[in-house]
Amino acid sequence: MSDPLDFTAKRVLVIGGSSGIGNGIAHGFRQRGAEVLVTGTRPDEGDYLEAEDSDFTGLSYHQLDVTDRDAPDALALQIDAVDVLVLCQGAVRYGRQEFEREGWDLVVGVNLTSVMDCARAFHPGLAEQHGSIIIVSSTGAFHAMIGNPAYGASKAGAASLVGSLAQAWASEGIRVNGIAPGFVPTKMTRITTENEKRREGAIARIPLRRMGSPEDMAGAALFLASPLASYVTGQTLIVDGGLSLG
Repeated sequence: MSDPLDFTAKRVLVIGGSSGIGNGIAHGFRQRGAEVLVTGTRPDEGDYLEAEDSDFTGLSYHQLDVTDRDAPDALALQIDAVDVLVLCQGAVRYGRQEFEREGWDLVVGVNLTSVMDCARAFHPGLAEQHGSIIIVSSTGAFHAMIGNPAYGASKAGAASLVGSLAQAWASEGIRVNGIAPGFVPTKMTRITTENEKRREGAIARIPLRRMGSPEDMAGAALFLASPLASYVTGQTLIVDGGLSLG
């Protein structure tokens, strides 16, 4: 019997796969035999050498600025069809910047508008391959975020988009699902993870008593993209160690 988690001969593109959760997901697919392409905002992968959570071993890097509304279409033409599209781009602004127009527009543009732009750009190829889309949102999609209204609203929008695209594109053989991570130490969560008091407080609220890892998110992504989930579409899987149960 063949291994349902063997992605040999499959092409996987991880938008935002240059670091953090996206990088972990990229390596999860690479370790299972896939050809994996990742994007980041910097001109070259060498520009990430100082980043502790970036590893490009075995990955193909492409620059993509998702704030350029035309860039996803150009990338789709450049790299052709993929079997799995993981949308893991993200932005957040602290210090109440998201209450201002500039901060709001940036965060919503990256976390929601660009998700639709990328899904639209790669839609024809995914239909051709009967592929899978995985949208990475956040548990912040499901509760209030007092200091980050744009982040919360945009992630809620991304989670909603999962269902809308799943219903719209199911007839073309495309499955669309999502992952909502809880606390995972990345450059975006350093405001919590690098503050001992905040970190301990966060862990105390997690029933499994640990933060998540990019590898935890990779496991969920592998399942959702695999034949094991062939009858699953329009769902967002919460991967948070039980945090949202409280």
